[in-house]
Amino acid sequence: MNKISLLFFTFFLSSVSSWANTLPDSLAVPGGIVKIPVAEINQAAPKVFFYDKRVLVTANESHWLAIVGIPLSAKAGEHKITIKSKNGSHQQIFNIDDKDYPAQHITIKKKRMVTGFTEQDLKKINADKVAMDKAKKTWTEQNIDADFIAPVDGRLSSLFGLKRFFNNIPKRPHNGLDIATPTGVPILAPASGKVINTGNYYFNGNTVFLDHGQGLLTAYLHLNEISVKAGQIVKQGETLGTVGETGRVTGPHLHWIVYLNKVAVDPALFISTDIPRLDARNKK
Repeated sequence: MNKISLLFFTFFLSSVSSWANTLPDSLAVPGGIVKIPVAEINQAAPKVFFYDKRVLVTANESHWLAIVGIPLSAKAGEHKITIKSKNGSHQQIFNIDDKDYPAQHITIKKKRMVTGFTEQDLKKINADKVAMDKAKKTWTEQNIDADFIAPVDGRLSSLFGLKRFFNNIPKRPHNGLDIATPTGVPILAPASGKVINTGNYYFNGNTVFLDHGQGLLTAYLHLNEISVKAGQIVKQGETLGTVGETGRVTGPHLHWIVYLNKVAVDPALFISTDIPRLDARNKK
Protein backbone atom coordinates (compact mmCIF):
# COMPACT_ATOMS: atom_id res chain seq x y z
CA MET A 1 0.00 0.00 0.00
CA ASN A 2 1.52 3.35 -1.02
CA LYS A 3 1.65 6.40 1.24
CA ILE A 4 -1.40 8.11 -0.29
CA SER A 5 -3.49 4.94 -0.05
CA LEU A 6 -2.36 4.41 3.54
CA LEU A 7 -3.34 7.96 4.48
CA PHE A 8 -6.75 7.54 2.82
CA PHE A 9 -7.37 4.20 4.55
CA THR A 10 -6.37 5.68 7.93
CA PHE A 11 -8.80 8.57 7.36
CA PHE A 12 -11.53 6.10 6.34
CA LEU A 13 -11.12 4.04 9.49
CA SER A 14 -11.14 7.21 11.59
CA SER A 15 -14.38 8.30 9.95
CA VAL A 16 -16.00 4.90 10.49
CA SER A 17 -14.94 4.90 14.12
CA SER A 18 -16.77 8.20 14.58
CA TRP A 19 -19.96 6.54 13.25
CA ALA A 20 -19.83 3.68 15.72
CA ASN A 21 -22.50 3.67 18.41
CA THR A 22 -23.11 2.06 21.71
CA LEU A 23 -25.10 -0.84 20.32
CA PRO A 24 -27.85 -2.83 22.06
CA ASP A 25 -27.08 -6.09 23.82
CA SER A 26 -27.44 -9.29 21.83
CA LEU A 27 -30.03 -11.87 22.81
CA ALA A 28 -30.74 -14.57 20.20
CA VAL A 29 -34.34 -15.33 21.16
CA PRO A 30 -37.76 -14.30 19.82
CA GLY A 31 -38.05 -10.57 20.53
CA GLY A 32 -34.28 -10.26 20.84
CA ILE A 33 -31.45 -8.88 18.72
CA VAL A 34 -28.63 -10.57 16.84
CA LYS A 35 -25.48 -8.72 15.72
CA ILE A 36 -23.83 -10.39 12.72
CA PRO A 37 -20.60 -9.30 10.96
CA VAL A 38 -21.46 -9.06 7.26
CA ALA A 39 -18.37 -7.44 5.66
CA GLU A 40 -14.96 -6.11 6.55
CA ILE A 41 -14.85 -2.39 7.19
CA ASN A 42 -12.59 -1.66 4.20
CA GLN A 43 -15.42 -2.80 1.91
CA ALA A 44 -18.56 -0.90 0.98
CA ALA A 45 -21.45 -1.43 3.38
CA PRO A 46 -23.71 -4.21 2.03
CA LYS A 47 -27.48 -4.27 2.10
CA VAL A 48 -28.93 -6.93 4.39
CA PHE A 49 -32.41 -8.48 4.48
CA PHE A 50 -34.20 -10.73 6.96
CA TYR A 51 -37.48 -12.25 5.76
CA ASP A 52 -37.37 -9.70 2.90
CA LYS A 53 -37.21 -6.81 5.36
CA ARG A 54 -34.26 -4.41 5.24
CA VAL A 55 -31.90 -4.71 8.20
CA LEU A 56 -29.89 -1.99 9.92
CA VAL A 57 -26.15 -2.07 9.12
CA THR A 58 -23.60 -0.14 11.15
CA ALA A 59 -19.85 -0.20 11.75
CA ASN A 60 -17.55 -1.27 14.52
CA GLU A 61 -13.74 -1.06 14.42
CA SER A 62 -13.29 -3.98 12.02
CA HIS A 63 -16.61 -4.94 10.41
CA TRP A 64 -19.98 -3.86 9.13
CA LEU A 65 -22.56 -5.37 11.48
CA ALA A 66 -26.15 -6.32 10.70
CA ILE A 67 -28.35 -5.52 13.72
CA VAL A 68 -31.24 -7.94 13.25
CA GLY A 69 -34.51 -7.66 15.15
CA ILE A 70 -36.06 -11.08 15.82
CA PRO A 71 -39.88 -11.19 15.76
CA LEU A 72 -41.68 -12.66 18.75
CA SER A 73 -43.25 -15.15 16.35
CA ALA A 74 -39.87 -16.58 15.28
CA LYS A 75 -39.27 -20.27 15.91
CA ALA A 76 -36.13 -21.62 17.54
CA GLY A 77 -33.52 -23.00 15.17
CA GLU A 78 -31.65 -21.88 12.07
CA HIS A 79 -32.51 -18.62 10.30
CA LYS A 80 -30.89 -16.79 7.40
CA ILE A 81 -30.07 -13.25 6.41
CA THR A 82 -29.42 -12.27 2.81
CA ILE A 83 -26.36 -10.09 2.19
CA LYS A 84 -26.21 -8.09 -1.05
CA SER A 85 -23.06 -6.30 -2.19
CA LYS A 86 -21.47 -5.24 -5.47
CA ASN A 87 -19.94 -8.73 -5.64
CA GLY A 88 -23.31 -10.46 -5.57
CA SER A 89 -25.67 -11.97 -3.04
CA HIS A 90 -25.22 -14.69 -0.44
CA GLN A 91 -26.91 -15.98 2.69
CA GLN A 92 -25.60 -16.33 6.22
CA ILE A 93 -27.07 -18.66 8.83
CA PHE A 94 -27.57 -17.85 12.50
CA ASN A 95 -29.43 -19.58 15.32
CA ILE A 96 -32.26 -18.48 17.57
CA ASP A 97 -32.88 -20.09 20.95
CA ASP A 98 -36.35 -20.63 22.38
CA LYS A 99 -37.74 -18.43 25.15
CA ASP A 100 -40.92 -19.03 27.11
CA TYR A 101 -42.34 -15.68 28.16
CA PRO A 102 -44.62 -15.75 31.23
CA ALA A 103 -48.32 -14.92 31.17
CA GLN A 104 -49.87 -11.74 32.56
CA HIS A 105 -53.56 -11.34 33.41
CA ILE A 106 -54.90 -7.79 33.46
CA THR A 107 -58.35 -6.49 34.39
CA ILE A 108 -59.51 -3.61 32.19
CA LYS A 109 -62.44 -1.68 33.67
CA LYS A 110 -63.30 0.05 30.38
CA LYS A 111 -64.78 -3.07 28.77
CA ARG A 112 -65.00 -1.46 25.28
CA MET A 113 -61.20 -1.49 25.31
CA VAL A 114 -61.39 -5.30 25.16
CA THR A 115 -64.72 -6.42 23.62
CA GLY A 116 -68.03 -5.03 22.44
CA PHE A 117 -66.57 -2.52 19.99
CA THR A 118 -69.09 -0.29 18.24
CA GLU A 119 -69.03 0.35 14.50
CA GLN A 120 -67.47 3.75 15.22
CA ASP A 121 -64.85 2.12 17.46
CA LEU A 122 -63.88 -0.32 14.71
CA LYS A 123 -63.62 2.47 12.17
CA LYS A 124 -61.25 4.32 14.50
CA ILE A 125 -59.22 1.17 15.28
CA ASN A 126 -58.76 0.38 11.57
CA ALA A 127 -57.76 3.97 10.72
CA ASP A 128 -55.27 3.93 13.59
CA LYS A 129 -53.70 0.71 12.30
CA VAL A 130 -53.18 2.24 8.84
CA ALA A 131 -51.49 5.33 10.30
CA MET A 132 -49.24 3.36 12.64
CA ASP A 133 -48.30 0.77 10.01
CA LYS A 134 -47.20 3.65 7.77
CA ALA A 135 -45.01 5.03 10.58
CA LYS A 136 -43.46 1.59 11.20
CA LYS A 137 -42.43 1.32 7.52
CA THR A 138 -40.16 4.38 7.82
CA TRP A 139 -36.63 3.84 6.51
CA THR A 140 -34.01 6.58 6.27
CA GLU A 141 -30.50 6.06 4.95
CA GLN A 142 -28.48 7.60 7.74
CA ASN A 143 -26.05 6.71 10.48
CA ILE A 144 -28.00 5.47 13.48
CA ASP A 145 -28.07 6.80 17.00
CA ALA A 146 -28.51 3.77 19.27
CA ASP A 147 -26.83 5.17 22.40
CA PHE A 148 -30.07 5.18 24.42
CA ILE A 149 -30.97 6.49 27.84
CA ALA A 150 -34.15 5.48 29.68
CA PRO A 151 -36.96 7.72 28.39
CA VAL A 152 -38.55 8.12 31.80
CA ASP A 153 -37.51 7.57 35.39
CA GLY A 154 -39.90 5.23 37.16
CA ARG A 155 -40.64 1.63 38.09
CA LEU A 156 -40.62 -1.32 35.71
CA SER A 157 -44.25 -2.40 35.78
CA SER A 158 -44.48 -4.80 32.83
CA LEU A 159 -41.73 -6.49 30.84
CA PHE A 160 -41.50 -7.15 27.12
CA GLY A 161 -42.89 -10.34 25.60
CA LEU A 162 -45.46 -11.27 28.24
CA LYS A 163 -48.38 -13.41 27.05
CA ARG A 164 -51.27 -11.08 27.78
CA PHE A 165 -54.82 -11.77 28.85
CA PHE A 166 -57.23 -8.85 29.17
CA ASN A 167 -60.29 -9.79 31.24
CA ASN A 168 -59.25 -13.43 30.64
CA ILE A 169 -59.27 -12.94 26.84
CA PRO A 170 -55.94 -13.77 25.14
CA LYS A 171 -54.40 -10.84 23.27
CA ARG A 172 -51.12 -10.20 21.44
CA PRO A 173 -47.90 -10.48 23.49
CA HIS A 174 -46.65 -7.33 25.17
CA ASN A 175 -44.58 -5.54 22.53
CA GLY A 176 -42.87 -2.98 24.75
CA LEU A 177 -41.55 -2.08 28.17
CA ASP A 178 -43.87 -0.42 30.71
CA ILE A 179 -42.42 2.10 33.15
CA ALA A 180 -44.89 3.30 35.79
CA THR A 181 -44.66 6.83 37.14
CA PRO A 182 -47.18 9.58 37.99
CA THR A 183 -49.09 11.52 35.35
CA GLY A 184 -47.19 14.58 34.13
CA VAL A 185 -43.64 13.22 34.45
CA PRO A 186 -41.59 14.27 31.38
CA ILE A 187 -40.77 11.65 28.73
CA LEU A 188 -37.33 12.20 27.19
CA ALA A 189 -35.97 11.24 23.78
CA PRO A 190 -33.60 8.31 24.51
CA ALA A 191 -31.41 9.36 21.57
CA SER A 192 -31.47 11.86 18.74
CA GLY A 193 -34.14 11.31 16.12
CA LYS A 194 -36.89 12.73 13.96
CA VAL A 195 -40.56 12.75 14.93
CA ILE A 196 -42.36 10.80 12.21
CA ASN A 197 -45.84 10.52 13.70
CA THR A 198 -47.98 11.77 16.56
CA GLY A 199 -51.62 10.97 17.20
CA ASN A 200 -54.35 9.92 19.56
CA TYR A 201 -55.16 6.24 19.01
CA TYR A 202 -57.93 4.03 20.35
CA PHE A 203 -55.77 1.52 22.24
CA ASN A 204 -52.48 3.42 22.48
CA GLY A 205 -53.81 6.84 23.48
CA ASN A 206 -51.56 9.82 22.78
CA THR A 207 -48.56 8.45 20.89
CA VAL A 208 -45.24 9.64 19.45
CA PHE A 209 -43.02 7.79 16.93
CA LEU A 210 -39.32 8.62 16.51
CA ASP A 211 -36.95 7.64 13.69
CA HIS A 212 -33.33 6.99 14.72
CA GLY A 213 -32.17 5.79 11.29
CA GLN A 214 -32.27 2.63 9.15
CA GLY A 215 -35.48 1.23 10.57
CA LEU A 216 -34.54 1.80 14.21
CA LEU A 217 -37.75 3.38 15.48
CA THR A 218 -39.19 4.04 18.92
CA ALA A 219 -42.77 4.67 20.05
CA TYR A 220 -44.18 6.25 23.22
CA LEU A 221 -47.75 5.39 24.21
CA HIS A 222 -50.47 6.55 26.64
CA LEU A 223 -49.10 10.10 26.97
CA ASN A 224 -50.99 12.77 28.86
CA GLU A 225 -49.63 15.53 26.62
CA ILE A 226 -47.54 15.55 23.43
CA SER A 227 -44.86 18.24 23.18
CA VAL A 228 -43.50 17.58 19.66
CA LYS A 229 -44.76 17.65 16.07
CA ALA A 230 -44.19 15.41 13.05
CA GLY A 231 -41.03 16.45 11.19
CA GLN A 232 -39.35 17.87 14.29
CA ILE A 233 -35.73 16.90 15.04
CA VAL A 234 -35.05 16.10 18.69
CA LYS A 235 -31.83 15.54 20.58
CA GLN A 236 -31.23 13.04 23.35
CA GLY A 237 -32.89 14.24 26.55
CA GLU A 238 -35.39 16.60 24.92
CA THR A 239 -38.98 16.30 26.11
CA LEU A 240 -41.44 14.41 23.89
CA GLY A 241 -44.42 14.80 26.20
CA THR A 242 -45.60 13.67 29.61
CA VAL A 243 -46.67 10.38 31.15
CA GLY A 244 -50.41 9.75 31.20
CA GLU A 245 -53.08 7.05 31.10
CA THR A 246 -54.77 7.57 27.76
CA GLY A 247 -55.94 4.57 25.73
CA ARG A 248 -56.12 1.02 27.14
CA VAL A 249 -54.43 1.27 30.54
CA THR A 250 -54.87 0.44 34.22
CA GLY A 251 -52.90 3.45 35.47
CA PRO A 252 -50.35 6.10 34.45
CA HIS A 253 -47.24 4.71 32.78
CA LEU A 254 -45.13 4.89 29.64
CA HIS A 255 -45.43 2.00 27.21
CA TRP A 256 -42.16 2.18 25.23
CA ILE A 257 -41.63 0.21 22.02
CA VAL A 258 -38.44 -0.28 19.99
CA TYR A 259 -38.65 -1.48 16.37
CA LEU A 260 -35.94 -3.00 14.16
CA ASN A 261 -36.65 -4.20 10.60
CA LYS A 262 -40.36 -3.53 11.29
CA VAL A 263 -40.64 -5.84 14.33
CA ALA A 264 -40.83 -4.96 18.01
CA VAL A 265 -37.80 -5.99 20.07
CA ASP A 266 -37.06 -5.83 23.78
CA PRO A 267 -36.26 -2.19 24.75
CA ALA A 268 -34.36 -3.46 27.80
CA LEU A 269 -31.53 -4.52 25.47
CA PHE A 270 -30.92 -0.83 24.68
CA ILE A 271 -30.78 0.36 28.32
CA SER A 272 -29.34 -2.70 30.06
CA THR A 273 -27.36 -0.62 32.56
CA ASP A 274 -30.55 1.19 33.65
CA ILE A 275 -32.71 -1.91 34.10
CA PRO A 276 -31.41 -2.93 37.58
CA ARG A 277 -32.09 0.59 38.90
CA LEU A 278 -35.62 0.72 37.50
CA ASP A 279 -36.39 -2.82 38.60
CA ALA A 280 -35.09 -2.20 42.14
CA ARG A 281 -38.14 0.01 42.78
CA ASN A 282 -40.33 -3.10 42.64
CA LYS A 283 -38.59 -4.38 45.76
CA LYS A 284 -39.23 -1.32 47.96
